Amino acid sequence: MMDSQKAERVKSRQEAFGMWPYLALAMATVATFLLCVCVGNIDIPLADTLQAIWHGLTGQPAPEGLAGSIIMPVRLPRVLCGALVGASLALCGAAFQGLLRNPLADSSTLGVSAGAGMGAVVSIAFGITLPFVPFAGPMIMAVLFAFLSLMVIMTLSYKFDYSLSTNTIILVGVIFSMFASSIISFIITFAPDKLHSITFWTMGSLAQSSYRNILVLFLALLVFGAVLLHYARELNAFAVGEDNARHIGVNVRRTKQVVMVMASCLVGVCVSVSGCIGFVGLVVPHMARLIVGPNHRRLLPAAMIGGAIFLMLADLAGRTLLRPLELPIGVVTSFIGSLVFVYIFYTTRKAR
Repeated sequence: MMDSQKAERVKSRQEAFGMWPYLALAMATVATFLLCVCVGNIDIPLADTLQAIWHGLTGQPAPEGLAGSIIMPVRLPRVLCGALVGASLALCGAAFQGLLRNPLADSSTLGVSAGAGMGAVVSIAFGITLPFVPFAGPMIMAVLFAFLSLMVIMTLSYKFDYSLSTNTIILVGVIFSMFASSIISFIITFAPDKLHSITFWTMGSLAQSSYRNILVLFLALLVFGAVLLHYARELNAFAVGEDNARHIGVNVRRTKQVVMVMASCLVGVCVSVSGCIGFVGLVVPHMARLIVGPNHRRLLPAAMIGGAIFLMLADLAGRTLLRPLELPIGVVTSFIGSLVFVYIFYTTRKAR
C-alpha cells in the first residue's frame, strides 16, 4: 500500500508543471534579448540601450547619439522579429514531431518551408499583390503555397506508402524541397532584376524587419499557435500510436488536419517575413525535450521559448562573426541544424 502511494506521489511530481525550467528559460530569454539589442556592428552600452527603449515606449524624443538612431528604428524590431519567428518555427517543429512521432520531422525536412519560399518568390518575381494591401502579396502566397505543398507531400506519400510511415513522408518532403529549389532557380532566369530580393527569401534574413512585421507575426502566433497549444493532449496521445489514440477518444483524422494546417499557415507567415530559415524546428524541440520531457503540455511552451532564444543568438552570430559583413541567418541555422540532424538520425538508427 505504501509503495503504491509512493509511486503515485512520484508520478504526480513528474507530471506536475515545474516552474524552475520555465523560470530559467524566461531569464535566459531576457538576457539574450538584451545582449542581441546591445551588440551588433556597433556595440551600444546597456544603459544607453535601456534609455532608448524607454524613450520609445513612453513616446519621448529619441536620445541623441548612436543609441537613438540604431536601437528603436533598426535593432529592436529585428530582435523581436527573430524571437517571434524562432518561437513559431520551434512550436511548429515540435507539433510536427509529435504528430508524426519522428524527431526528424520539421517544416524544412517536410518541404513546407521550401513550398512557402517558392510562393513568396513567385509573388516577388511576377509582382503579385492584393488590392489595398500591397505588402501582403508575398505573405498570402507563402501561406497558400505552404498549405498546398503539404497537401502534395501527403498525397504523394500516401501513393507511395499507404501506411503513411514517417520515413516516407520525410523522404518525399526532402525530394519536394529539391523540386521547389529548382523552380526558384528557374524563376530567377526570367527575373534577374529581382535576384537580390529572391536571394533574401532563399537564404533567410531579418534585415528588413519592421514593427509591422512584429504585429503580423504576433497575431499569427496568437491565432495559429494557440490552436497548436490546445492540441497538446492529442499530441501526447499520438505518442502511443494512432490506434491507441483513437481508442481513448481522440479524433485522429481531425487532429492531423488541424495541426498540419495550423502549422503550415504559421510557417508560411514566418517565411514571408524572414525567408527560409531551416532546422529551427528540428534542433530546438529536441533540446527542449531534454529539459522538460516529452509531455507536449510542457514541451510546446518550452520549445517556443527555446526557439526565440536560439534564433536571436543565431541572428547575433550572423551579424557579428564577420562584421562588418553580415552572414545570412539561414546559413547559421543550417550549419547547426545539419550537425544535429546527423546526430539525431544516427542515435535513432542505433537505438533500433
